[in-house]
Amino acid sequence: MAASAALVEALAPLAPLTGSSDDPAMTVIQGKPAIQAAVAEAGKAARKRILTLHPGSKRPDVMLEQARQSAIEPLRRGVSMRHLYQHSARYNMNLKQYVDRLPQGDLQIRTMEQTAERMFVFDRSAYISISPERDVALCVTHPALVRYLAHVYDVLWAGATPFGEPLRTSSPDAPVTAVQHSIARLLAAGHVDDDIARRMGISVRTCRSHIARLTQTLGATSRTHLGALLIGSGIVEAHRRD
Repeated sequence: MAASAALVEALAPLAPLTGSSDDPAMTVIQGKPAIQAAVAEAGKAARKRILTLHPGSKRPDVMLEQARQSAIEPLRRGVSMRHLYQHSARYNMNLKQYVDRLPQGDLQIRTMEQTAERMFVFDRSAYISISPERDVALCVTHPALVRYLAHVYDVLWAGATPFGEPLRTSSPDAPVTAVQHSIARLLAAGHVDDDIARRMGISVRTCRSHIARLTQTLGATSRTHLGALLIGSGIVEAHRRD
């Protein structure tokens, strides 16, 4: 909850800008049912845009079906909808079925290597997950803050890859998957397995499986050797440190 507290503390000085205690710029919503209900209502009221940001790769059938039902009506009335996921979500069959079953219209989907926490931005409000369990959210309604969050989203979107396009791989002389390339870069920067898995939106077990494949592909005999080979092979640039 340290990150959550830091976020609230950072935004709190802007709350008085609303000019009305009855209409606060930020409110905290407790509990997943309450968050889902608030987001659903905001989606029903949206007339221009719905921007969503989703970390991780797990997408249960029930969750995606609820999301699909919520997305159909806004898309039919011409609302522009964009979803931003992590690259790891591309390998989730549930997500592929979700995309195929939605009217395409104004729907766009992209993926990126790493994302921030879950976020929804609507015409006049935004919702940000602020707890590890994602059962506490911050509702932002101040117009300037909503515009700022929409701008942050646009920056992330510009660097993301359209869902229908293949991800870039590394050099042909040392072929690895796009996910393994991302893991290799984080490994070379000194990140541990748990941190890499969290950043990539995958389980630690899956992360270690990718590392084992990298080790086998390059013929490394240790983690230190692997780091050197990642740079020597050109998979990771020596000057990059994240």
